[in-house]
Amino acid sequence: MIGTSDAARELATLSSARDGVPVIPVEERLARIEKARRLMRDGGAGALIVGAGASLAYFTGIRWTMIERLVAMVLVGDRPPVILCPAFEEGSLAAEIAIPAATRLWQEEESPAALIAALLSEGGVERVAIDPALPFGMADAIARAAPSADMLSAAPVIDGCRMHKSPPEIAILRAAMQMTLEVHRRTARILRPGLRASEVRAFIEAAHRAIGSDGTTFAAVQFGASTAYPHGLPQDDVLAEGDMVLVDTGCLLEGYHSDLTRSYVFGTAGAEQRRYWEIEQEAQLAVHAAAAPGVPCGALDDAARTVLERHGLGPDYRLPGLPHRAGHGIGMTIHEAPYLVRGNRTPLAPGMCLSDEPMIVVPGRFGIRLEDHFHITETGAEWFTEPAPSLDRPFG
Repeated sequence: MIGTSDAARELATLSSARDGVPVIPVEERLARIEKARRLMRDGGAGALIVGAGASLAYFTGIRWTMIERLVAMVLVGDRPPVILCPAFEEGSLAAEIAIPAATRLWQEEESPAALIAALLSEGGVERVAIDPALPFGMADAIARAAPSADMLSAAPVIDGCRMHKSPPEIAILRAAMQMTLEVHRRTARILRPGLRASEVRAFIEAAHRAIGSDGTTFAAVQFGASTAYPHGLPQDDVLAEGDMVLVDTGCLLEGYHSDLTRSYVFGTAGAEQRRYWEIEQEAQLAVHAAAAPGVPCGALDDAARTVLERHGLGPDYRLPGLPHRAGHGIGMTIHEAPYLVRGNRTPLAPGMCLSDEPMIVVPGRFGIRLEDHFHITETGAEWFTEPAPSLDRPFG
């Protein structure tokens, strides 16, 4: 499985796996907006402002990134959503938006913050929930334009919607994860002595395209001692016999992310590498076993650290051991709420989708990270991808 092929052969035998991947229907987006209204009321907010980025895409289908010009959805009470947009983008907006909504267009010399203030005034809004991803300058301009309104974070509203995935979202995430797992398998096959990490990254990008995704979102490829750094070093590693290999990559599919890591040895594994790999596997499985509705997120981080401490690692964030949280939510961003971190009392609930990646770092030697994702069901947790069964058979 490892080092048995080459990039050209693997790409030639890849075909698209996109058939059957669902799209998010307009009815679901409208239900998301209704849920946001309920959460606004629960938090005492009369309006919600969501800027360009993942959350705007989540509610409206508009997949625009944040730039210096304000693009936003303004939700005031029970009124229809209003999309604020530069006037010259009107045609692009009409082609992109996936829900019925009113628009307020602004010219280059106009203040979009003043237009938002007018919307708030029309609705008699006293408290406004602001997207926490909105740049400070934009939020400050809105606050100055509407000085009588209290501004508060919209995180409880936005996270309260986005961290509970629907069946179509889970199906998209599953398809994306399976695509990336197949890219991982083929990546392992092209490894050879002297291969550079940059060559592997180029293969991953081509493979993610060939398999039908919307492209690679990131690709961390680390060999040898570089694997002891969770996000690598600024160098182009060269593969050698006996190196620990760490590949962490993901793709985008219908606006949703995959994110998987595999660690294995190129060549013959040493006793130390094997021992730590097996501890890592035990910790990853312990996180999954602890996951169930009602369990606090932080308890899953605790489960991983209990395993490591039993083997003499840690405690806490000390090395050798686990230097970061055990996992994170995933969806329209790679890292999103909820987080599997010590002290997080957020209860797990059906529809939450989470990474499981309690990395072990052995300073100066190597690091091992096994990362798969699962979603919470009514009775426990279900994997999106099957975890690596062994060091010698990292893909089953």
